[in-house]
Amino acid sequence: MYTIRTATVKDVEAIIQIADETWWVTYSPILEKEQITFMLNEIYAAEKISKQIETGAQTFMLLLEGEEPVAFAAYSPREENADIYKLHKLYCLPKTQGKGYGKVLINEVVQRTTDAGKRILELNVNRYNNAKTFYEKMGFAVVSEDDIAIGPYWMNDYVMRKEL
Repeated sequence: MYTIRTATVKDVEAIIQIADETWWVTYSPILEKEQITFMLNEIYAAEKISKQIETGAQTFMLLLEGEEPVAFAAYSPREENADIYKLHKLYCLPKTQGKGYGKVLINEVVQRTTDAGKRILELNVNRYNNAKTFYEKMGFAVVSEDDIAIGPYWMNDYVMRKEL
C-alpha cells in the first residue's frame, strides 16, 4: 500500500536520505566515489532542496509505503520553454525497486503535466545509467546528448522526451 503527496520543506531530510541511499547503488558502477560525493553535496544540499520547494522552482512528490518515504520525483516547467515540463529527479530506495513505484511516479508527473495543459515531458539520464531502458519502456525516446559541467565533473546525459 502506498500514497503519493506533494513534499514540503518538512520532507527535505527524507528526500536527502532517499537520494543518498539510491545514488551510491545507482552511480558507483559508472562514476568515481569523489564525483558522487560532490554531486550529492551539490544537488541535495538541504538549503538547495528547501529553496526549490519553498519557491516552487521544482515540485517534489514523495511516495510513502505505509508511513515510510521510499521514493520521490521532482518536476517543473522548463525555464527556457514553459511548454515542456522537465522531470528533474526520480529515485526509489533500492529495497523498493521492482515494485512499480518509478512507473507510478512518472504516471503522476505525466498526469500533472497534462493537467497543466502541456504535451511534452523531458528528462536527462546518464548515458551509462540502466534507467535509460526503464524510461524507454515508459515511452521516452532519446532526442539529444547533453554534457553538463558540475564543478570539476561532467554529467554525460541523454535528453529523453515523451509526447503526451
